[in-house]
Amino acid sequence: MKFGLVDRIVELTRGERIVAVKAVSAAEEYLGDHFPTFPVLPGVLMLEALAEAAAWLVRDAQDFATSIILLREAKNVTYKSFVKPGNLLRVEATCRRLADDSSDFAGVGYCNQKEVVKARFSLVHFGLGQRGPAWAAIEQRIKADARKAFACLSQPRAG
Repeated sequence: MKFGLVDRIVELTRGERIVAVKAVSAAEEYLGDHFPTFPVLPGVLMLEALAEAAAWLVRDAQDFATSIILLREAKNVTYKSFVKPGNLLRVEATCRRLADDSSDFAGVGYCNQKEVVKARFSLVHFGLGQRGPAWAAIEQRIKADARKAFACLSQPRAG
């Protein structure tokens, strides 16, 4: 199962800070099991939303130079409350260090203006093309798809 935990980028200061939102829907597949009588966004997916937002910051700052950006490490993760279906998770990630192959962030997530998750985390970034020429075409397709997705996520919304 692939998760898309950023619905929209609402603010981006290139290479420094990103703010994004995720609207939690009752139709989310994972809510059937977490928890059946009290559905809430799993804590690990709150952390993933922070990491996904930070990955968009990295892609933008590095002009989509690498095709793969993954969560490498999370530290000092604290969960303070739940995010229920019908609510909006707002995540803010601030870049502490940005290098070609890795980055460090501090992130906070909010629901109804209340802090629900906080973490420090690191991402690793690399290109599939580094694995050999057979991967180069796949890498280019991933980068092109990421550019299209970024354009959709970051476009201004009416209203």
